[in-house]
Amino acid sequence: MKKADKSISTAVNGVEFYNLEKVRFIIKDGSGLDIDYAYEDLVFSEHGIFIFQFDVKSPDTIYCWFNQDCMETNRITILNSLIKTAILNKMKIMYKGIFNMSQKEEDQISVNFMDN
Repeated sequence: MKKADKSISTAVNGVEFYNLEKVRFIIKDGSGLDIDYAYEDLVFSEHGIFIFQFDVKSPDTIYCWFNQDCMETNRITILNSLIKTAILNKMKIMYKGIFNMSQKEEDQISVNFMDN
């Protein structure tokens, strides 16, 4: 019988736990950046260049959103590097679209996602 890997996603009282350390490694190795902030199913890279979003149905799949201010050539280069690192770590990254952020209040940020 195959042992389940509970480090990737475990539901406890309806809360999902993701393998943030593996994602941190993918971000660092693939882009040279670190995690700036993680909230629920979202992981924000340093400088707000991209956001990872976990797929709740497939814990080995991550959606990648890029800041609209990131030039397309840079977006492609970073995404390709992240995808290669993810594959080596048995994960899949899918490009989802772009986003922009704006400050609502002093301690609140609004994120607007736009599919491509």
